[in-house]
Amino acid sequence: MESKTLAPEDRIRIPGLWDFEYSYFAGDTASRFFSILREEGRICGTRCPKCARVLVPARSYCDACFVATTDWQEVGPEGVLDIFSIVGAQFPGLPPPPFVMGYITLDGADTALLNHVVGVDLSDIDEAAKSLMKRPRVRAHFKEKREGRITDFHFQLIDDLA
Repeated sequence: MESKTLAPEDRIRIPGLWDFEYSYFAGDTASRFFSILREEGRICGTRCPKCARVLVPARSYCDACFVATTDWQEVGPEGVLDIFSIVGAQFPGLPPPPFVMGYITLDGADTALLNHVVGVDLSDIDEAAKSLMKRPRVRAHFKEKREGRITDFHFQLIDDLA
């Protein structure tokens, strides 16, 4: 039998859905990071004993030096929006589009943290993007009732982007 390539319209599509429950084991360092978020409403990172970088979110090992981190340091709550994406599609568990997700380097941290950014006028996406390219300052705002998740806070612009 000869092998032939099917035209795209002749290919069979089998719909499917991956919907399963799981439990993520956060480990000692991430568990402490999330516990501090939940109980104290603070963001902390771990300091590398070799290069002295403060890693946020906290990590057990420095990703540059590959040595264990043991010292903890509070950072923020303010920082700089380093990079961003203006999201135009709806995703489960996220706000209705458009909205901004960004990597923020908090004051006292050497690595960035991904989270939702509010306070951006998105009525003109191109203008919003131009303003956000100026790397505005932001401040973390914590929920009243926290669960020990990264969604326990978001970032709010504190700079005037005009």
